[in-house]
Amino acid sequence: MFHKVRTVTAIENYKLIVEFCEGITKEYDVKPLFKRQPVFINLQKNNLFEKVKVDLGGYGISWNADIDLECDELYYNGITIKSKFDGLIALSDATTLWGLNESTLRKAISYGKLKVGVDVSKYGKQWIIFMEAMVREYGEPKQ
Repeated sequence: MFHKVRTVTAIENYKLIVEFCEGITKEYDVKPLFKRQPVFINLQKNNLFEKVKVDLGGYGISWNADIDLECDELYYNGITIKSKFDGLIALSDATTLWGLNESTLRKAISYGKLKVGVDVSKYGKQWIIFMEAMVREYGEPKQ
C-alpha cells in the first residue's frame, strides 16, 4: 500500500512536515540523508530545501530532477505528530482508499448517513470527511 502525500512543508533544521492522504501527519528529518546519500547535501545550497514539492499523484516529493523521496520512505521513517487536521481526508481520497464511487458518498451525505458539520464539511468546492466516519460506515480502508 502506498501512503500518498497530500502536502509537504519544509521547516527549520532540514525537517519536513508531511500530510498524507489518509489523514496522518509526520515529521521527517532529512539531515541523516546528508551522510548516507551525498546528493542530499545539495539541499543546503541556494535555499533549495525550501523548494520541496509533492510529485504528481502523491507518490513522493522532490526538489529537482536529481533529489527526491518516495512516499513510503517518508511514512515509515517519519515521526507521527499531532495536527488539527489529523483524521481529515478529501472525499476524493476516501473514494480511492475505500474503493467507492464518489456518488456513493454524496448520496450518503444527502440521505443523512454522513452528517454535514459532524462527519463531513464542504470548503469551497472541496468536501472533507473524518476518517473515523468512513471507518464507522464502511469499515477499514481497502487500500
